[in-house]
Amino acid sequence: MSKVRLAPLFLLVLAASTAQAQKGKLNRYGNPEHLSRAPTTAAITERDLQVRLYQFSDDSMQSRQVGRVGNRKGTDFIAAEVKRLGLVPAGDNGTYFQVLPFHVKYFTNHSRLTANGNPLQWQDDWVAVPGARAPRFVNNADVIFGGVTGDTTTQITAAQAAGKFVVLLPAPPSANAGRGGIAAGRGGFGFAAPSRFTDAVAVATVDLDGMTPAQRAAFNTPTQASQNVAGGGRGGRGGASPVDSLKQIVAGLTPQATLHITRAAAATLFTRRSIDGLAAGNTGGTVTASLDFVEQPSDWARNVVAIIPGSDPVLKHQYVAIGAHNDHVGMTAAPVDKDSLKAFNDERNRRLIANKMISLTPDQLSAIHVNMDSIRKVHPAARLDSIRNGADDDGSGSMGVLEIAEAIQAMKVKPKRSVLFVWHTGEEAGLLGSAYFTRNPTVPLDSVVAQINIDMIGRGRAEDLPGGGPDYLGVVGSFFDSKDLGETVAGVNRKLKKPLDLDMKYDTTITWSGYNNIYGRSDHYNYAQQGVPIAFFFTGLHGDYHQVSDEAEFIDYPHYARITNYIRDILVEVADGPRPRMNGSKPARPPRTIVP
Repeated sequence: MSKVRLAPLFLLVLAASTAQAQKGKLNRYGNPEHLSRAPTTAAITERDLQVRLYQFSDDSMQSRQVGRVGNRKGTDFIAAEVKRLGLVPAGDNGTYFQVLPFHVKYFTNHSRLTANGNPLQWQDDWVAVPGARAPRFVNNADVIFGGVTGDTTTQITAAQAAGKFVVLLPAPPSANAGRGGIAAGRGGFGFAAPSRFTDAVAVATVDLDGMTPAQRAAFNTPTQASQNVAGGGRGGRGGASPVDSLKQIVAGLTPQATLHITRAAAATLFTRRSIDGLAAGNTGGTVTASLDFVEQPSDWARNVVAIIPGSDPVLKHQYVAIGAHNDHVGMTAAPVDKDSLKAFNDERNRRLIANKMISLTPDQLSAIHVNMDSIRKVHPAARLDSIRNGADDDGSGSMGVLEIAEAIQAMKVKPKRSVLFVWHTGEEAGLLGSAYFTRNPTVPLDSVVAQINIDMIGRGRAEDLPGGGPDYLGVVGSFFDSKDLGETVAGVNRKLKKPLDLDMKYDTTITWSGYNNIYGRSDHYNYAQQGVPIAFFFTGLHGDYHQVSDEAEFIDYPHYARITNYIRDILVEVADGPRPRMNGSKPARPPRTIVP
């Protein structure tokens, strides 16, 4: 599920009293750390879901981030599976892939930076972070110390920062620990939020010390889409003045340079032996930079699209679409101890639930302590990890859709309507893959009678969110868009031997922090925008959301299997039943003509 870009999490070994128990080689959830590959069956089972998800969320997939090689690895895996199952390719030119116009943007090692005429070395002293466009020129810019990242009470003013090369110290680790997860904001890519440093020519954070060369290089490998497509949210920008809005747009078109530097480099900037004792507003020398910004097309931004043809000679020309997103959010800048992070997240989430889902304050977060002795009894050596594998987000949805594909392909009599499977890419980057597919569909979009979206169905325990448990399932958008589809969703559930507890509160605004506008923050939204009835299924956010601790070993597989079987039943019911009407007794309207 998509979100705003978060700063890298550097976990401190804090001190709490929760640690992962272990039974033999299984954790407290009954899952192993690793699982070998094995054949899968036509039935949707806990074991099959485990086998698939452990592979898809393995470190070798490199987080599957759009624009990077991990996206190729993840989409290759899905395409190989649907080919083995015998699904019909429905991507570009007879393939399973629909490639988005995506560009990789980075700075080359020909980039140069001088402080007071003294050259600083690329990666040894500094690195630059690429954005959507080439940054502003930095030519004899005056250096000024801006204060501490995130501490607006002591930072310099916007007027002081204007036109300057601003240097910031990183926030103290205790203020950063545990950021992200449920309490974090969410959304897609877009122009940067207004900042008092908006008019600076560059902002450099002093946090490069202690990082390996690979970690430093990782700062220079973020990717952003070159296409201008709708992102994952609705509504305006909160009443900003026209002048502020214009300044924000201009800042996005000519962004400031963003750098990370060492303490020694910072000292050179201020012509001092050490930066200890710097106060906000202190000035230094001048900086000139030549940042060699490169933009290259990438094939590593791929939707995977396949079809199981329907059995009815007339209705087979209509489709029920089902999808999940194949990408995740990439790697952290530095490895963290996954188990102490998991313990911290569990305790933070427990307190967040007790706090009625209201964001915890920095003081409340700093009060959380992790009992490292208990963790080391289970894991004597730290399990360092920098890959955010996204087992739940959205490995669970992607592998659930794959299990459903295998189950339907094995049916002796296929559903009357065809089933369109789309594993969208770039959801985490602003719903890019679904936006591109709905504007460039490989089947007529007005022949798609409904879209079922799955994003995070692997958790939902009582420890994950209020009301969670073995029967929990969040449902978004079904009744909101189409009473017919909503009734199907509810009716199929009633037929289950043990019905699920369907939570439909997310269609309206709720007060839980981090849960605003769930309807607009996953791939179904772009289908709904085109008049396609949608139903979105998920089991809620949790403390490991978008962190290295979102691993296959922490998934609730019995729950996951029940939900996947239920969604399969809904899919078949819609494929065999009357076409769902949009509310107001109107069928799904033809798609708008939009130039991507």
